[in-house]
Amino acid sequence: MEHRDRELRTILATDVGSTTTKAILIEKRGDEYRLVTRGEVPTTVEAPWENVMIGVRKSVRRVAELLDRPMLEGPNLIRPARGEAGVDYYVSTSSAGGGLQMMVAGLVSNISASSANRAALGAGAVVLDVIAVDDGRSTSEQITRITELRPDIILMSGGVDGGSVQYIAAIAETIVQANPQPRFGATYKLPLIYSGNKDAAEDVRNIVGQTMEVHVVENLRPRHDVENLGPARETIHELFMNHVMAQAPGYGELMDWVDVTIMPTPGAVGRIISVMAEQYKANIIGVDIGGATTDVFSSFGGLFNRTVSANLGMSYSICNVLEEAGFPNILRWVPFGVDEEQCSDWIANKMVRPTVIPHAMRNLILEQAIAREALRLSFAHHKSLAKKVEKEEISAGWRTQQKMFVSAGQEIIQMMGLDMLVGSGGALSHAPRREQATMMLIDSFQPEGITELCVDSIFMMPHLGVLSTTHPEIAAEVFDKDCLVRLGTVIAPSGKARDGQPVATVKIWHPTGLITEKVAYGSLKRIPLGIGETAEVAIDPAPAFDMGQGKGKRVRGTANGGLVGIVIDARGRPLELPEDPRERVRKLSEWLVALNVYPEEALKRYQAEFPIAAASPVKGGQAQGGGVFGRLWKK
Repeated sequence: MEHRDRELRTILATDVGSTTTKAILIEKRGDEYRLVTRGEVPTTVEAPWENVMIGVRKSVRRVAELLDRPMLEGPNLIRPARGEAGVDYYVSTSSAGGGLQMMVAGLVSNISASSANRAALGAGAVVLDVIAVDDGRSTSEQITRITELRPDIILMSGGVDGGSVQYIAAIAETIVQANPQPRFGATYKLPLIYSGNKDAAEDVRNIVGQTMEVHVVENLRPRHDVENLGPARETIHELFMNHVMAQAPGYGELMDWVDVTIMPTPGAVGRIISVMAEQYKANIIGVDIGGATTDVFSSFGGLFNRTVSANLGMSYSICNVLEEAGFPNILRWVPFGVDEEQCSDWIANKMVRPTVIPHAMRNLILEQAIAREALRLSFAHHKSLAKKVEKEEISAGWRTQQKMFVSAGQEIIQMMGLDMLVGSGGALSHAPRREQATMMLIDSFQPEGITELCVDSIFMMPHLGVLSTTHPEIAAEVFDKDCLVRLGTVIAPSGKARDGQPVATVKIWHPTGLITEKVAYGSLKRIPLGIGETAEVAIDPAPAFDMGQGKGKRVRGTANGGLVGIVIDARGRPLELPEDPRERVRKLSEWLVALNVYPEEALKRYQAEFPIAAASPVKGGQAQGGGVFGRLWKK
């Protein structure tokens, strides 16, 4: 593209979200590219507007007004930039209309269907359901499910190259009988991507081709021990923007505006995570906690994974968090007494009025407790799916008594090897104090060893993700300088002990001089270290604790500073709160004050006004639902 061959001075990027359309302007100033400003307006994909371009133009005008710089000439962008007007380059992402919604079909749930699920998630899709021959549902139940969901694209896989085609044909017949209809456009055929046994491709075309648009790509699992997700992901991107979203109101004009293919918003976020992992040569986990879903992204050892917890969010799905986590797991993070009935009223109100923000610190503390559980559950879901393909021979084969191979799956994510944890979404990016975002990330993800913590300043990761497809250096520079808000570094030995026992001796070669901290079990300490500052550290763990080199063995590393600084977390891993309710509140208060998460006087006031009851012990870690959602609506 010609834009790659000349220097860009101004770059405009938009993200057409489900509720808001966000525009940012990046400009070259001197020798560096920096964020200049941003504009945000409601998205206009639904009635009464039914044209995304109305919102796109409004967001561009908002940027133009803030800079007093013309960017539109009539209905069109001024291209290329002329003096102090217009832009040189324009890119966009989109999740309007619910984003990319897919259904996955495969033969075996933990082999081909699992790989197809990962391919769809990595492409930025919300996976509505996974259909497999061994999923426990009858054919009629599967047909009903496919008909009801109306996906944008169906991804079908199954079988190694050269294997049997019988069951693949059966899955194709099931899809044809369901006759799924597209969400947008009444006249075009729903796309089906076939990425299975190449010997069955012609059969799939013959069965499905009359009613659906079939696209054949390379097999996701050409062998039992090989996973090939790239071709399917690329085809998903191309089909979504050029076929699916082309049917949505206004997207045809938006596609004429952009200089590179529009990407689904989650796919773009995943892209920038992968780019930064490569740039930093680091293992990175990113999380985006929204109102309806929580997305988790990881890049470990060059292997990228993304998962969507479609029922865990902070407004539309907040009751699902309560249902899945249970009251005990949420209330264990609250340092004062809570009436469950009043709490359920507040949560239900948040769901029906999703734009409401906490009006008192007490409500903020409760909301951030819920956020911890949404993050914890989403990360547990991510770890269960982020696995490296292996093969294992077993005797009891699927629907046969013959020997077969299954995907055993080695866990990719090892917290001791995590270099950077990046948080995004309103609960983290817009927390009133950066210490609150820091505490939520530490409590929910429980990093081990030495880990840098960051948050996305204004949610510009989607914009930079799509920009990175053509200009990765510019995207990386802006991400590092303007997108990331560096919180600091957490040092967390792994192990268990009794309260007060020695955990580690930490030496920090701080800019102000050598600092030595002897930390005891159950404590949390904060040492200021500013943005742009670094400090060499040496940790000598006690014999029962590990910092990554084995129990009791010294580890040296570098701590990067930030708005919070260095946090030494000696609470052990896995993190467990005291079972006695009053002791739990005492320890919570101690940790929250140590990090300046909430004002100490406010905590004391709430504890006096809402004393803790001598209730049953709170044990954290596992979901403890029990019909809470039902109780909310019986009131």
